[in-house]
Amino acid sequence: MTQVWSSPVRYVESDQQGVVFNAHYLTWADEASNGWWAAQGLTWDELVTRGVDPVVKASSLEWTSSARWGDTVTVDAETEKVGRTSATVRFTVRVGDRVCCVVRTTYVSVADGRATPWPEDVRARLTEG
Repeated sequence: MTQVWSSPVRYVESDQQGVVFNAHYLTWADEASNGWWAAQGLTWDELVTRGVDPVVKASSLEWTSSARWGDTVTVDAETEKVGRTSATVRFTVRVGDRVCCVVRTTYVSVADGRATPWPEDVRARLTEG
C-alpha cells in the first residue's frame, strides 16, 4: 500500500539557484513516514505504550534530478522489506511524474536501548502493508 505526502517547495528549502538543498529530502521522507505508520494501523502512542520504539538505523538517498523552489513535491512511501527487528521504507520523492530522489530508511524496533523483535501483531501489520 502506497501512502502519499505532498508539499510545495519553500524558498527556505532551496539555495541561491533555486535548487533544493539535499537535507530537505530526508525531512520530507520523515514527514511522509507519519502517514506510512498510520497506514499500517500503528500510531506512535500505541507503539510507545507497548514499549516499542522504532528508531532510524540508516537512511540512504539516491538522486535522479533536482526539485526546485516553486515545485510541489510528492513523496510516495512504500514498505520495502520487513525483518525480525527492522523495517525498510522506500520514499520516492517526485515532482509530477519526474523522480527526484529515492530515500530508503530502515527503522529498528528498540526496547530498553537494544534491538528487539517486533511484536507479532506489529510485524504482521508491517508485512501486510
